[in-house]
Amino acid sequence: MGDQPASTSHTPILAPLDWEYAPSRESADLVSIGDRYGVFVDGDFRPPLSKKWFETINPATEDVLAEAPLAGERDVDRAVQAAKKAAGPWAKLAPAERAKYLFRIARMVQERSRELAVLETLDGGKPIREARDVDVPLVAAHFFYHAGWADKLEYAFAGVDPKPLGVAGQVIPWNFPLLMLAWKVAPALATGNTVVLKPAETTPLTALHFAQITAEAGLPPGVLNVIPGAGDTGASLVGHPDVAKVAFTGSTEVGKLIQRRLAGSGKRLTLELGGKSAHIVFEDAPLDQAVEGVVNGIFFNQGHVCCAGSRLFIQESIQDVFVGKLRDRLQTLRVGDPMDKNTDVGAINSAAQLEKISELVDSGVEEGAEMFQPDCALPSRGFFFKPTLFTGVSQSHRISQEEIFGPVLSTMSFRTPDEAIEKANNTPYGLAAGVWTTKGSRILWMADRLRSGVVWANTYNKFDPTSPFGGYKESGFGREGGRHGLASYLDLSSVR
Repeated sequence: MGDQPASTSHTPILAPLDWEYAPSRESADLVSIGDRYGVFVDGDFRPPLSKKWFETINPATEDVLAEAPLAGERDVDRAVQAAKKAAGPWAKLAPAERAKYLFRIARMVQERSRELAVLETLDGGKPIREARDVDVPLVAAHFFYHAGWADKLEYAFAGVDPKPLGVAGQVIPWNFPLLMLAWKVAPALATGNTVVLKPAETTPLTALHFAQITAEAGLPPGVLNVIPGAGDTGASLVGHPDVAKVAFTGSTEVGKLIQRRLAGSGKRLTLELGGKSAHIVFEDAPLDQAVEGVVNGIFFNQGHVCCAGSRLFIQESIQDVFVGKLRDRLQTLRVGDPMDKNTDVGAINSAAQLEKISELVDSGVEEGAEMFQPDCALPSRGFFFKPTLFTGVSQSHRISQEEIFGPVLSTMSFRTPDEAIEKANNTPYGLAAGVWTTKGSRILWMADRLRSGVVWANTYNKFDPTSPFGGYKESGFGREGGRHGLASYLDLSSVR
């Protein structure tokens, strides 16, 4: 490839592989989905060396969408070797030229925004309104933002000579497949690294379509490689000797396994793991506004959010009033078809996740908490769960301690700010928190004492590529976004 991105034409995204041609079918009349996909390695789609595929389904209907490749150990090695080969030329490319590729990718994401939003909804179950209005615009924003950093790294890290690490192995989750891709791929490419990306098993489609976008943007072969698969695929990638940096977003249990495996290896590692975030409402808060914030904090994306505000602490003097308002608001939430723009709560991502949510909700009832669910009929097909509110919850209840990763909110009360801090920090996690009050001094006081990587004030679930995101304790370490997120992809040991 030349120094500048090649011109592109708007061919249909991911036409079926010519080595096994089959007409693609239209889904939701907006996007073509191939019957079978290959791994994306060295700039092209190829049949997996494993000769294995798996079905990815629409969780709202349980219909099969496509067959995705199940990358095996040889596929992982082929992808890593392609990334390793491309690493030298990509790192040597003038930073301003690297930026051009990222800018073009960002613009193409915007141009394909409707297609990508529909794919994200079909494959993951999230409401189309969220995919269209939140996820995809943020994806483009991350590439625009990091493109701007590509030729400014020496100013971002004064006094040192920042150098890329090499091949970055990235493993992303199923709750925000395209957005988590952007969080990881954009800074890695901007800093001169090459990438091997493993999307989640239940949501591989947008990563594969994104790979096609990068090819059409002229990204040199091997700079980005996408290898869908299961847990063994991720383990092979993480443990590959030629991977210099590992970035993982997912469960705390898997994060611990990765950390133990890489201990002493010299590989750089960032982990963004689980959460049990506290949402704290004081008596002086604007209650109606706070109700909307709490609802967004837990029911956005069906609660499939690592930083979801799943533990609600309400000041005792307003507890009854606030819970009443919450119950009324839950009655208005629309649960159902994710492709309906009026849907508030879509489909649970998988049968396995639905089973986990149901089991933990049952434990809450068994342990004596009072459950409230709105009167709403769930679709007869697909994986759906009613928005759920628990009162009478104690700190020892499982629903108060374990990450449910679903549309389930546990409420507790507090009297003083000190008590709120003590209860909010009483968790092994430390990813995020939200505080609702009209007193600015109280917000700052709380933020200093909450052991959370992110503290939102009078809002929740607001993200920006300029702001670093990450946790403490069992929520992981390292930051993504902002200048801090660039550092994890750079060797900063050389002094200028």
